Amino acid sequence: MSFAEPKFRTTERDVDDRAAVVAVDGEIHVSTAPEFSGVLAAAVESGRTRLVLDLTGVMFIDSTGLSVLLNALRRVTRAGGRMAIVCSNPTVLRLFEITHLDTTFDLHTELEPALAAVQAGAAGGGLVS
Repeated sequence: MSFAEPKFRTTERDVDDRAAVVAVDGEIHVSTAPEFSGVLAAAVESGRTRLVLDLTGVMFIDSTGLSVLLNALRRVTRAGGRMAIVCSNPTVLRLFEITHLDTTFDLHTELEPALAAVQAGAAGGGLVS
């Protein structure tokens, strides 16, 4: 039996010399997490310490994917930056709520408020916009 290759794609857009938007489409799980982790680590290493992770195209996240998000938050915070997540999928938002990570991550339902939050240095968890 063979399984279909997991759907996963990232695109990055620099907003300025410190801010970037990383958009993800597909699934973030044990098979795709290493690639996602590498993308996020490279962004921070290149000086992008104001990160917006646009997860509006994400259909599924497992515990490995959540771990990647937590590690990215730690990297960004240690670099003196901010990270926000954009998510409008009720199933994915429910996962953040069930795991109580909705209080850890700065969650938004739209891109522009998330970008404004990281550029202003606003911190905090919970669903904001």
